[in-house]
Amino acid sequence: MDNSSVETAIKTSSESEISDRSGFEPELGGELRQNAVFVDETVCIGCGHCAHTASSTFFLEEDYGRARVIAQDGDEEELVQEAIDTCPVDCIAWVNYNDLNKLEEARKHQIIQNLGIIGDGAALRRAINSQT
Repeated sequence: MDNSSVETAIKTSSESEISDRSGFEPELGGELRQNAVFVDETVCIGCGHCAHTASSTFFLEEDYGRARVIAQDGDEEELVQEAIDTCPVDCIAWVNYNDLNKLEEARKHQIIQNLGIIGDGAALRRAINSQT
């Protein structure tokens, strides 16, 4: 490989790295968080405390009654940390953004039981209908 080919490869690589940046990364002085928040739905008991504390970050997923993150930047970091600190089963944690995709991919293959505690009564109706 000649020098011009190497220079072209380096330039192309550098340009793609730059284009993947938004400028808001913490290491560039931006406001994005260093870590993402993740809920281990297999441990969550669906108490809803996190969704009450940081409602722009967490919600109770309708099908299973477990907490889930809806927006990584939904609430101030201190409010998210309060939700983490006060979770009764310690199922919420800060994770590296690089690990977040792996964790969410693994969740797709987990069996999560329906807690049936969402207030619309749908779980109860399904249970009654399945018995008849």
